Amino acid sequence: MKNVLKATAVGVAAISMLSACGSDTGNQGASSDSAAKNGKIELQFLQYKPEARATFDKLIAKFEQQNPNIHIVQDNPPDASTVLKTKVAAGEVPDIVANGGDNVYASLVKAGVLTDFTNAPELKNIPDAYVKMLKDISGSDKVYAIPYGVNADGIIYNKKLFKEMNLTVPKTWDEFTALCKKIQEAGKLPFYFTFKDSWTTLPSFNAFAASTQGDDFYAKHNAGQATYTSSYKVAAEKYLQFLSFGQKDNFGKGYNDGNVAFANGESLMYAQGVWAIAEIKKANPNIELGVFPYPVTNDPNKNMLVSGVDQLLAISAETKHPEEAKKFISFLLDPENAKEYTTGVNTFSAVKGVTQDDASVAELKPYFEKGQVADFVDHYVPSSLKLDQILQDLIMKKDVGAFLQRLDDEWSKAQSRK
Repeated sequence: MKNVLKATAVGVAAISMLSACGSDTGNQGASSDSAAKNGKIELQFLQYKPEARATFDKLIAKFEQQNPNIHIVQDNPPDASTVLKTKVAAGEVPDIVANGGDNVYASLVKAGVLTDFTNAPELKNIPDAYVKMLKDISGSDKVYAIPYGVNADGIIYNKKLFKEMNLTVPKTWDEFTALCKKIQEAGKLPFYFTFKDSWTTLPSFNAFAASTQGDDFYAKHNAGQATYTSSYKVAAEKYLQFLSFGQKDNFGKGYNDGNVAFANGESLMYAQGVWAIAEIKKANPNIELGVFPYPVTNDPNKNMLVSGVDQLLAISAETKHPEEAKKFISFLLDPENAKEYTTGVNTFSAVKGVTQDDASVAELKPYFEKGQVADFVDHYVPSSLKLDQILQDLIMKKDVGAFLQRLDDEWSKAQSRK
């Protein structure tokens, strides 16, 4: 998941991160010397998804074979978003950046370090909804990146176990709660939660908020016309009810534990997005999975599939090799290569006509086709608000009023620091 931080705070990075950047820069420096000796143009490519590293390695090798005068150095450090902001603060923006469409992107736009893509022809092959998401997140009418990978946040379920219990995928909230109670009554576990890792509180909450608070909440919030207290009560209450369908010790396990436990059949459902599928299948290659959107309301037409820009492609405004950087991005956007990325990372593509053919996500296709999608609400929240930690507190104390008031208070503090 993404770390989100305001542009004014990019210089406040941990010493360990600075050290990591220093050592990483050293490695890149050696590679730069080698590239220079070979007469090649070297481009630094920082991307934040560890699960995409191997796929990008293959694409880079293919690109370099076609462009022997260009050398791409992929940088995929731990906590890559923080490393990126540290590099920006030091004036060392990578030539090419592949990060999430979240507040990290917004901070980079405000810092003025990215190339303007507003009139780029590549955007014509990207759905307007995802271009608009970038504008909404940054608060700018210009676009400084190309949406590339698109994810989906839904409920992953074990098809075999569903068949054994004669269960059907729920379309409404009442059907969903009845399904979970039926599973519990059979002595089985509906969900395996992993709140030891605080970020895992976010995927499900994103879904509850997206289908209940309206897609204009943050526009109204920024205009002083809405608050969390006035708009998020239903989402918070349903979120707590949802959490009653997990194991007792939901703070005792982390994300990796959950992937393995679900893969081994310890629960029938798993509250994660499609990004978890590859990890689940590593633990159990033969598992038969499906994914459906959270049925948050009793009106199926109001139950949104949460989907956002999972991977965007941007170029440093100060790169010494803008044409070569654009050439690499154009290569990645080619439908054949975009398909390879989509298949390798098991997400969806923002490139029109590029499909995800994995059977496990087939049930999500109609939502994309109808445009029944909403962005991740946490993309609009400054990291100083620490939504994941506040959600952990809600889960422990179950005080909705205090939760909403704390969100309003922390939002006000974040706004005052602008």
